Amino acid sequence: MGGVNPAGRTSGHQAFRRTVLDALPDDVQARTLLGLAAMMRLADCQADGAWHDAEGRTLDAAGIVEQTRQQVLDHTLVRRIEDARFNEEGLPANRKASLALDAPLTFRIRRRQLPDDLPPTWQVRELDRQNLEVTVPAGTMDVMLPETRQAQVRAAGQLPSGFEPSRLYRSVHHPRGLAMTIFAASDCLGDSGLEWDTLRDRLDPDEVAVYAGNSIGQLDDDGWGGLLKSFTSGKRATSKQMPLGYGQMPADFLNAYVLGSVGGTGAALGACASFLYNLRLGVDDIRAGRRRVVLVGTADAPITPEVIEGFRTMGALADDDGLKALDALELLTDADYQRACRPFARNCGFTMGESSQFVMLMDDDLALETGADILGSVPGVFVNADGWKRSISAPGIGNYISLAKAVALVRDMLGEKALRERTFLHAHGTSTPKNRITESHVFDRVAQAHGITDWPVVAVKAYVGHSQGTAAGDQLTSALSSFAHGLLPGIFTLDAVADDVHAERLRLFRDPLPFTADAAFINAKGFGGNNATGVVLSPAVTERLLLQRHGEAAMDAWRRRRAATREVAAAYHQAADLGHFQARYRFGEGVLEGPELEVGRDEIHIPGYARSVSLAVDNPFGRLEDEDDS
Repeated sequence: MGGVNPAGRTSGHQAFRRTVLDALPDDVQARTLLGLAAMMRLADCQADGAWHDAEGRTLDAAGIVEQTRQQVLDHTLVRRIEDARFNEEGLPANRKASLALDAPLTFRIRRRQLPDDLPPTWQVRELDRQNLEVTVPAGTMDVMLPETRQAQVRAAGQLPSGFEPSRLYRSVHHPRGLAMTIFAASDCLGDSGLEWDTLRDRLDPDEVAVYAGNSIGQLDDDGWGGLLKSFTSGKRATSKQMPLGYGQMPADFLNAYVLGSVGGTGAALGACASFLYNLRLGVDDIRAGRRRVVLVGTADAPITPEVIEGFRTMGALADDDGLKALDALELLTDADYQRACRPFARNCGFTMGESSQFVMLMDDDLALETGADILGSVPGVFVNADGWKRSISAPGIGNYISLAKAVALVRDMLGEKALRERTFLHAHGTSTPKNRITESHVFDRVAQAHGITDWPVVAVKAYVGHSQGTAAGDQLTSALSSFAHGLLPGIFTLDAVADDVHAERLRLFRDPLPFTADAAFINAKGFGGNNATGVVLSPAVTERLLLQRHGEAAMDAWRRRRAATREVAAAYHQAADLGHFQARYRFGEGVLEGPELEVGRDEIHIPGYARSVSLAVDNPFGRLEDEDDS
């Protein structure tokens, strides 16, 4: 797994460790803080192993941790938005106005700034090559007056301050979500401990797939956001804004610049459930034997004035007025912004977040053959719509079905006792009043049906905010880390469970909880009725299933190969903890356009690929006898 969110880097469980920091041993806390300090460019480790702070002073690792600890804590997770537009300067805007001119108005303007189509009553006189004089007669003149508007929402889950993924490779006006994609996919490959080109050479090129996208496209200024504002802002549209804004562009970027893949590709968009939609595509492909390796992920960077304003006007976000009213405050402090997201507590709306998360899926034969380090397994992802609805954004009934199916699968695989005692829920947990009621009711009814009386509930949006289509990716990677550490993150903003939460059969807790789990349920409830629940099994359970299928000898051979894989991955994690990232980005390498291919009846050979693409396909109908053959 790999990625980045407001808690840090996904690989090596760094982001997870930030969410359970106080429950970790002192040495692990120090390693986590040091790695984040390096990521945030608060400290730098030179080639000789010496650490330097931001001012260039030489300190040992303990000194760096002591000096930067509070900065790391204050500038990760949910916090006050650090973009100045959301704070002192105000959001740039325009206001329509109609000027009543009592006398003619004369002004000078540069020639290139004058609109092509002018009102017929305007008089224009040339002053020189560059400048014109314009006279507008008395009367009415419609104008747009520039202004700034103070942001009403000032809390969000932002990537750690100082970390900018576009600096890690040759990024030229790439939207933020795509730069995050490059980092997250590179981090996933590094975490795997496997050399991608070697892995690819083992496979038919068509046995690889990428399913990656986001929920609302790239809406910052380098993507569709800038394109859609270009006319009204007076700025020119660029040739990159249109193509790079598409929602499937994370998959396209990985195929073209990271993996060089010619296999399956696509992006399923399902609002807040998008990550799970893509995960289901990968699981189905592997189960059907169509692919052997699938990279699944999403990347969302929605912290822009326009996107936040859109959700605010829906009444969906925790704005400043709502947070003040919630705690009866006159003014909000930084600490109040850090507590903006309060799943299952008294709350007033969700908190926007940004994140990119990727996981590598393999069929079990290939995982054993390559010595892959298995973090868990996904036996199923279930998706259901809401049916008839009063409002497109209101919750409905689909989540009851998706969660009930997921729970039934675990019951059938692991048994009633494991389901009741060794599973936990990764809630969508948005921190809206509606979600806390409806999602907890889904959990309660399913728990009641299976005799579950104390079901642990995790809600990581309290830490990282709501990253839209990537939200379930934040949940899944956190669940994989919980398996590794035996800890569930608490809901640290949960001072008390709200009275209207259906909590009788749920365990809602504030502090990290030691817990040995066999399985986790990744739950997502998206706008429009996009409900999805994924099942992820622990590494221990996965190994038991593999032993049952492949036998002890195959598992022993896999463990020997895994040792080498883990050694490579550990070297990657060590470098990353020092802030030394190597984004995999291969622009313009190995480009093929068609004439280079060797096209035969049964296969296509592609230069640069070790194996040919097989043209053997499934024929679901059988051969239809041709009249000419008789």
